Amino acid sequence: MRHHVPVSHRFLFLASRPEDEVADDEYASLLRLGDLREDELVRVRMEAGPLPDIDLDAVTGVVLGGSPFTSSIPHSRKSATQRRVEAELEPVLAEVLERDMPFLGICYGVGSMGMVAGGVVDSTYREDTGPVTVTLTGAGLADDVARALPPSFDAFVGHTEAFRFPPPGAAVLAGSATCPVQLLRLRRNVYITQFHPEMSHASLTVRIRAYKHHGYFAPETAEHLIAGTAGVDVSAAHALIPAWLEHARRAGG
Repeated sequence: MRHHVPVSHRFLFLASRPEDEVADDEYASLLRLGDLREDELVRVRMEAGPLPDIDLDAVTGVVLGGSPFTSSIPHSRKSATQRRVEAELEPVLAEVLERDMPFLGICYGVGSMGMVAGGVVDSTYREDTGPVTVTLTGAGLADDVARALPPSFDAFVGHTEAFRFPPPGAAVLAGSATCPVQLLRLRRNVYITQFHPEMSHASLTVRIRAYKHHGYFAPETAEHLIAGTAGVDVSAAHALIPAWLEHARRAGG
């Protein structure tokens, strides 16, 4: 399958957050941590309208951002926007996987790319919003991207679904006590992370206030949660972004 995109940018960022403040903060975080200009990471907001035609040959890699969408809920409970986004996104992800194209799926990548690849995703290992300690596996310590991270580090999470079983053939690179699959690799170039490597405390604050009625935590605890996570150092998790970009550039030639 061949898509055609009317841009010639290095990386494609597929976003699906309808809240402008959250969407813009997520994009700005990726630009900053990746040391990228906007013309080097072109953003497509999938929730805003039909996904434009995409030429995967025109980009070095694809980043899929987080989302308020829950992939594993019954189809009948999904909004019309989510159903449209999923229908448009699935063939793109299938082609990325078939080509083993550099890909980084952040949180929403679990439910989208993870299910395309044959993983089982449900609420078994959901994690409340806040910090967790992530530990690399033996495979992670040897991985081209994951080895840029410390063997153990703190990161922010917040998700209602996660891998119950990873896709066949996946290399599990990191996990936590509450969620066994925090980072994995499919083939050589397709990475999916459950934790948020792009998120700072400032970003977490934006998302807590935007999503306090989305079931990630009790709404009345929002400000307490913000205050209670202010001193958590998640800077080590940020290393995943530049490490993946470097890997993608090498893989893209």
